[in-house]
Amino acid sequence: MNIEIRKLTPDLLEDYMYFFENVAHEDCYCTCYCSDDQVGMDFHLQEVRRDYAVSYIKEGKIKGYLAYRDNQVIGWCNANDKSDCLECEGWQRILTSVKTTDSESNSKVKSIFCFLVAPNVRRSGIASYLLESVCKDAVADGFDYVESYPNKDFIDIYDDHMGPVNLYIKFGFEEFYKTEQKIVMRKRLK
Repeated sequence: MNIEIRKLTPDLLEDYMYFFENVAHEDCYCTCYCSDDQVGMDFHLQEVRRDYAVSYIKEGKIKGYLAYRDNQVIGWCNANDKSDCLECEGWQRILTSVKTTDSESNSKVKSIFCFLVAPNVRRSGIASYLLESVCKDAVADGFDYVESYPNKDFIDIYDDHMGPVNLYIKFGFEEFYKTEQKIVMRKRLK
């Protein structure tokens, strides 16, 4: 399988929107994990999430990677600077038990918030390709760590959008600590 990973840029907006509207599912757009202060914002309507996705991509607020096969998007990984996402809807709703500060106060942490893979290619290693690109670019961009927040127990593919613990172990992540429902997985880059 020939897979190409591309970092999300505004010129990939059409590909991103097509993937969320026609391949994956059309109710998310991954707008709740981005570098915007979303406190008090309402994301209940699909049209609202779509409009935010368009503007966030144009402004560089949604960050991540698209996986392509035969020039078609088959996967997505949302990966952003942790410190830029502490006021986003997803953090406020799902990750409140995760520490927002680090014992190493100058640490630069890249957070992985979501994996989404096309139904016809799930369980074929697409998330691994995406995670490999996130880690490689995080090193090049000067991050100290890559961190993610998988569930302790599997619920379903939608609630477990942050990926399985075993994926992270395979790439050298270690358990940093646990919350009531999450395992904070972390990989040291330096």
